[in-house]
Amino acid sequence: MEKKQPKFEDALKELEVIIEELEGGELSLDESLERYERGVKALTACRKILAGAEKKIQLLLRTSEGELKTEPFEGEDIGGEAEEEKREDDEIPF
Repeated sequence: MEKKQPKFEDALKELEVIIEELEGGELSLDESLERYERGVKALTACRKILAGAEKKIQLLLRTSEGELKTEPFEGEDIGGEAEEEKREDDEIPF
């Protein structure tokens, strides 16, 4: 059975809660590591959802004849990078 992908808003809210908990400084090391792992999963889910949404974006264009047509959006990848490129902030910060 395939896992249901969370909604963007739910994943983002979870990430925000995790960040608050980690910044609070009240968690043990084990609890902090567990929250960090959940945060990475939530962040990955957010990025995946945004990448999917980006693929669906279409621009509405008017042809020289005045007709409207749609065309796939050919903007930068989210974050301005190719998906296969590794970002520095993806590395463990400590």
